[in-house]
Amino acid sequence: MCTAVTYHTRSHYFGRTLDLEYAYDERITITPRNYPLHFRELPDLDHHYAMIGVAFVVDGYPLYYDGVNEKGLGVAGLNFPGNADYKPRQAGKHNVCPYEFIPWLLGQCATVQEARKLLERTSFLNVPFRADLPLAPLHWLIADRDSAITVESMAGGLNIYDNPVGVLTNNPPFDFHMLYLENFINLTRGPATNRFCASLTFQPYCNGMGAMGLPGDLSSPSRFVKAAFTKLNSVCGNSEAESVSQFFHILGSVTQQRGCVQVGEDKYMTTLYTSCCNMDTGVYYYTTYGNSQISGVDMYQENLEGTELVSYPLIRELQIRMQN
Repeated sequence: MCTAVTYHTRSHYFGRTLDLEYAYDERITITPRNYPLHFRELPDLDHHYAMIGVAFVVDGYPLYYDGVNEKGLGVAGLNFPGNADYKPRQAGKHNVCPYEFIPWLLGQCATVQEARKLLERTSFLNVPFRADLPLAPLHWLIADRDSAITVESMAGGLNIYDNPVGVLTNNPPFDFHMLYLENFINLTRGPATNRFCASLTFQPYCNGMGAMGLPGDLSSPSRFVKAAFTKLNSVCGNSEAESVSQFFHILGSVTQQRGCVQVGEDKYMTTLYTSCCNMDTGVYYYTTYGNSQISGVDMYQENLEGTELVSYPLIRELQIRMQN
């Protein structure tokens, strides 16, 4: 289970939570412009846009969970089991495997509009990376500085939705989430007022009764509503420090604490990492479950004309800044 959001102040931000009961050796990974990207059915990209994100690198291939390229286009893949459906090879289509979709798209698209045009002829190929790495059932949030779309490959075909709230969680499909959001049309950040019955005298019994009725559970629909409400009602300054801090607070409203969601014998869903990438500057900020101190990697501090992947391990151990 995961949540992804976009956010705009003076700069533009894109990030997500990764909520799982296990971790691979995922790392902050920078793919420079001249690192060759190979695909199962599509032409190689020997020269492409540089990108930064979190990836599990296997046999030299960056299996990206999310990423942002140097043009300010971001993509995040989120779990979509039971609904995601991948196809055999389709004639006349761009047949792209789900695991190679993020570098393929970020390598050649600068905007959502360019991505949408490419997606109109795209089919997701049901071929795994390796026998021991089966395909993950995913759908994707794609965003630039101006707009966002959701992409879902389902049994009936490829659905591309405008995403006006800039939020994505997991099941059910995106159109359900947008309809479900209308159930909260009366939700307000203002003080609670009596709409129950004019003949009854109700008075707020404490401060802080804004957002009464906002879901608090960790299901996908509830996280979608909570992330959308928190983001769209956010009040924030324009500085980088204020913006990044607020972004982590927005996603903090839907993070998962170990023990609250059990998914198996002694297995619990946790937010393994939370990310926030400045789409304008290429700085990728993150926290991990064990380390809430914000760390950052600047894509432009690396040689983007290079031919080798650059990776940094996630800092998972608690870091405390002592003041005396």
